[in-house]
Amino acid sequence: MRLMRHPRAAAIGLLVSLALSGCVPNNVQPSPTDVAAEQSAAALANQGQFDEAAQAYLTLAGQSSGSADHYRLLAAEAWRQEGQIQRAAPTLALIKRDRLTGNEPLRLDLLRAELALSQHDTATALQLTAQVNVTVPPEYQLRLLELRARAMTDSGDYWGAARTRVQMDDQLSGIDHSQNRKQILDLLGKVGVEPLKQRAAAMKPSDRMLTWVNEALAQLGVAVARPQPTLQQPVGTLLPGADANVREGYKVPQQIALLLPGDGNFAAASESVREGFFAAYIDAGHNHAPRPSVRVYNSHGTADGAVKGYQQAVTDGAQLVVGPLTRGEVAAVFSQKSLPVPLLALNHPDDKQLPGNDTSEFGLLPETEGAQAADHIVERGLKHAYVLVSGDDFAQRAASAFKAEFAARGGELVNMTTLTTFTSALAGISFDNAPSDAAIFISMRPNQARLLVPQLAVANVHLPVFATSHIYDGSDDAASNRDLEGVEFSDAPWLFNAQPGLPNHDDIATQLPAAQGSAARLFAFGMDAWNLVPYLDWLRAHVGSYLPGASGQLTADPFGRVRRVLIWAKFQDGLARPLSGSLQMDDVPASAPPSGDAMTPPADDTPPAGAASSAAPPDANPPAGH
Repeated sequence: MRLMRHPRAAAIGLLVSLALSGCVPNNVQPSPTDVAAEQSAAALANQGQFDEAAQAYLTLAGQSSGSADHYRLLAAEAWRQEGQIQRAAPTLALIKRDRLTGNEPLRLDLLRAELALSQHDTATALQLTAQVNVTVPPEYQLRLLELRARAMTDSGDYWGAARTRVQMDDQLSGIDHSQNRKQILDLLGKVGVEPLKQRAAAMKPSDRMLTWVNEALAQLGVAVARPQPTLQQPVGTLLPGADANVREGYKVPQQIALLLPGDGNFAAASESVREGFFAAYIDAGHNHAPRPSVRVYNSHGTADGAVKGYQQAVTDGAQLVVGPLTRGEVAAVFSQKSLPVPLLALNHPDDKQLPGNDTSEFGLLPETEGAQAADHIVERGLKHAYVLVSGDDFAQRAASAFKAEFAARGGELVNMTTLTTFTSALAGISFDNAPSDAAIFISMRPNQARLLVPQLAVANVHLPVFATSHIYDGSDDAASNRDLEGVEFSDAPWLFNAQPGLPNHDDIATQLPAAQGSAARLFAFGMDAWNLVPYLDWLRAHVGSYLPGASGQLTADPFGRVRRVLIWAKFQDGLARPLSGSLQMDDVPASAPPSGDAMTPPADDTPPAGAASSAAPPDANPPAGH
């Protein structure tokens, strides 16, 4: 698959600029008649009459011996723009390379390479596109790389073709960008799982290809290690000087669309996200920056509803769409041929599509919690692990990520078990001769964990236990939580008021049911959906920058996926409390700006009209990755 051709207008403009700005070879000054004829040919090209323009250039070539190759080159380029590179073959054969000047030899090579590819002459195409010590002007680099990638693909060098297309990634936009990314992953898929694993093992962490290899392996169904992001600099640093009230990286659109399910199975989850979004929006009123308007659209929790909602938001003038919420909805919006307005999707698509260059993804992924649990355990000096998880989708995904990251950090998995019953959960599992540096990792719901953990004590198993956030229901019911005593788990900092600068969780939870219990995580997620808006471009462009958020420290990977770094909490005397001195909390500099102070204020304290109420709970395919 090749990149899309330039739009016809752009192609015409390129050809005309080449015709009018190209110098005549060998310092031959054209006659007034030749100048008029060349302008006439350029005018034909400007009107999209490429064949007529090519014929006019050939007439000029026949009349001007000193400039004949110059005009033949223009004729061949006109046929290429018409999509008729084969018609240019006889003309290209007549051109003498040593009679060309400036960038004309490179343009000749590009035409000949494209012709060779059309004739399945891969060797010639490779020779013409892989020359060393050739200076390529920026306006031709992308075309050269694309031809080189096609030639490598045809020769069976899938790795080389993928590397070449990765070089193109930053220079593309729109559907060309999406197609190129798909081709990169397709090419890496053809390399094969084992060769990719071997290449990944030999790569340095800074190698740009490592991210792509890991993505390809993940799409091939292989659980790969995903180490914690490096948090170097918080966003929103106040700029010095006269503009001291301006925060670095801050850029907010004038009109935002919030696209969420207003009815159906996901309405309850949507309500928590929506109310969290507007809680942060209202709290942003602490400063006086120009505020955007926000309009809510109902996606109905369906693929068709999400696409129609996005399209309506674009028609209404939205400059950024936040949403939709479910995996199926996100996949449906991503599948559109083009997204004319940037998107912050509040989930990851279930078909593993990559976001485009104007699209970001943000979700509460269980894989994040599994990988960070592995890191946390290793950092505690524990190198062996027993993994006990439920059969739920979130638990299985967390376990797979834990296994991959734990192995990458040098840990050894002693046992991995999916529990089908929790009344006799330890039947058949032996902890005899457990290593002294062993730990237990669990991922399950609170009622399941309350059955499992006491059985460990009865069995005289006293290994430290680590869990995902699913173990905590958001309540401080000391009587129930005593069964979880000593268990450490990762979670969103806002639930424990562990992130400075955010509205107080306890104050909001006493007023809004949507912020109570386990729904508080979706509320925090909604808060961060708003808090991310001004910094999406900055996070993608500045590796290591992060937003101190309600659901974690937020940073973006090269694909535009927002990743979270969580905090750790522990059940002590029946209460869940954040651990002091955890790595994640130490990573937050004291100078990190309060998230609310970096946002813009609303017109009043009332969410925009149209926000739907909810009644039905999420179904078995819940939003935000859970």
